[in-house]
Amino acid sequence: MSDPVNVYGTKTPVWDARADLVVIGSGVAGLTAALHAQELGLQVLVVTKAAVEDGNTRWAQGGVAVVMDGEHDDDDSVAKHAEDTLTAGAGLCDEDAVRLIIGGGPAAVARLRDRGARFDAADADSAELARTREGGHSAFRVIHAGGDATGAEVERTLVARTADRRVPVLERHIAVDALRTPLGEVVGVTVLDSSGVLGVVRAPAVLLASGGVGQLYQATSNPEIATGDGLALALRAGALAADVEFVQFHPTVLFTPGARGRCPLVTEAIRGEGATLIDATGAPVMRGVHPLGDLAPRDVVSAAITRRMTLAPGGVDDHVFLDATGIPGFAKRFPTVHAACVAVGVDPAGEPIPVTPAAHFACGGVVTSVDGRSSVRGLYAAGEVAKTGLHGANRLASNSLLEGLVVGQRVAEAVAADLAAGLLANPKFGVLPSVMTAPVAERDSLQRVMSRYGAIGRDTDGLAVISSVLDLSTLDTPLWTHEAVEDAALTLVAQALVTAAARRTESRGCHVRSDFPDRDDAAWSHSQLIRLSPSGHPVLTDPILVEDVA
Repeated sequence: MSDPVNVYGTKTPVWDARADLVVIGSGVAGLTAALHAQELGLQVLVVTKAAVEDGNTRWAQGGVAVVMDGEHDDDDSVAKHAEDTLTAGAGLCDEDAVRLIIGGGPAAVARLRDRGARFDAADADSAELARTREGGHSAFRVIHAGGDATGAEVERTLVARTADRRVPVLERHIAVDALRTPLGEVVGVTVLDSSGVLGVVRAPAVLLASGGVGQLYQATSNPEIATGDGLALALRAGALAADVEFVQFHPTVLFTPGARGRCPLVTEAIRGEGATLIDATGAPVMRGVHPLGDLAPRDVVSAAITRRMTLAPGGVDDHVFLDATGIPGFAKRFPTVHAACVAVGVDPAGEPIPVTPAAHFACGGVVTSVDGRSSVRGLYAAGEVAKTGLHGANRLASNSLLEGLVVGQRVAEAVAADLAAGLLANPKFGVLPSVMTAPVAERDSLQRVMSRYGAIGRDTDGLAVISSVLDLSTLDTPLWTHEAVEDAALTLVAQALVTAAARRTESRGCHVRSDFPDRDDAAWSHSQLIRLSPSGHPVLTDPILVEDVA
């Protein structure tokens, strides 16, 4: 190990742990991988910057999109689910990845149920699971738990099994940077506890399963921990990322005046069961916009809501309404949404719910294979932090939990295979990063400028404003606290997003350019790869290289 005093000055690593696989994050992808890796005989350590149950997974409401064997609409199939996914992805999905991940769904859900997950039954006397339909789906294939608490049930199941199996979990520790060998292989991470004490975890394999980037924006459905840490760590470790310009805005979070941070989600399944989006005059928002109406893909619905708010009589409005008054037994079917509405004085049974779009899901991320392998040996990624090719330019509703279950399992098998084949580097050759500082922008300013110019309806001038604000407001800051690590990650991810969004001069999926409103298949039917330059700035690279990654 390098002399920590010379490397870090006053910040000296005080402990040094070992594992075969260190998993960063405790959501569905991370815990699925950790459990299966342990079953395969690997020594695993899970690192999470909050409590083990506080990942983004537990906030997922709608369900798991899956075509279960013997339990599906007569005309539905795994192939049709894959086709719906490709349609939502607007030309940027990897077809092989889509068919493999979607095809692995039934077995993945069966494994989860074997671990104790309980999904809602179609009725009290039936063993068949209840199914609903969400935006972009051509059939009723979304299974759910607790009405609208599917993520909570998935997280409960995996956390309980993790405890039963005594998988070690390091809570309230944030991963800062990768340890790398002189050849660039990843062989561990540095971490900070909540008091700023620095430690080192050495492992031949590091899995990033740290979630998304919702805290780039003032309003999001994501929890406070969704600050892009994993994507930033991967970029600093030399990995390729792609499709970072595609941030999906959920069409409907509960609107309350002046709300900031995580806003309660109003699940798309409500529209799947008959609710209608209306404006302040009662006019339907989605009439004539798309053949699927209120069940159009999320990018279409979010953009339509944004347009309607902009064209509101008397000036720009800040929300529309979801009329769910015709759904019988709303409180029982959607207890989480009902409780959130009642808390702000709204009765969904008797009045429309005020809703607005909010940042929801990062469709891009660290470029990986369907087995989680990145472009850097020893570094793997799964879940929202990764770009497997499943989502393309826009994610199909309720495909995220499915992806975490399928790819989490596959990553564990890939790590075990790579270890057995001697493909991974020896952690003893890992050296600490040469610096522990990074450019950091003030978070409130970053969120305000990203929400104003980098959300739905971007243009050249607005993206230039974001770049200018980031250039002028960043300061090199020691990464000695959780907040500094998070703010450095948000700053780097914002720079990467703006770089990619400025180059993509078209509108596609959840990337909407008001100055280039049309989709341009001739010029833009490819992903944009991004990496860090030697000076640490995000730069775009040749899209042809995407076929060579992983």
